[in-house]
Amino acid sequence: MVKKSFAFMMLVAITLSSCSVSKSARDQRNLFSGSWTLENIRYENNSGNFKSVIFNDAEDICFEGSDWFFRDNNSTGRYTISQSTLCQGGDRFFRWSVVEPSQNYSSQLQFKFIDENRKDISGGVGYRLNITSLNEQSMVLKSNVSVDGELVTIVYEFSKK
Repeated sequence: MVKKSFAFMMLVAITLSSCSVSKSARDQRNLFSGSWTLENIRYENNSGNFKSVIFNDAEDICFEGSDWFFRDNNSTGRYTISQSTLCQGGDRFFRWSVVEPSQNYSSQLQFKFIDENRKDISGGVGYRLNITSLNEQSMVLKSNVSVDGELVTIVYEFSKK
């Protein structure tokens, strides 16, 4: 009986520890929590003028000045794009998390689109952005894309509201 209880307790402990989030990831989640403004989008690692559709949603210019909200207690959020002649305005909802660093990348923000009822609308497709810097006032996220076989890094610069 003692062996079975010990084995059961070990199984529970392993299960709980495998589901836990590291202190670093929790700290980053806490820093994400709240309202942000996407101040600027720029491009690195290549020269020329770029125009891109971000997150398969809207052109990069539509995202500048967009409002982002991250709720850490249920891992949901939204961004709001202003309506204009170039941009389809409105709210876009998402589920998000912080992916812990590995030897191949730094910590990452990952998210996928959901509807107002928190149902997946992206067919499981999501996005990952490298967290370059994150503090109480600002954050910088980056993603690498290929343009004509060459690497271009999209840089997203946010300020906390």
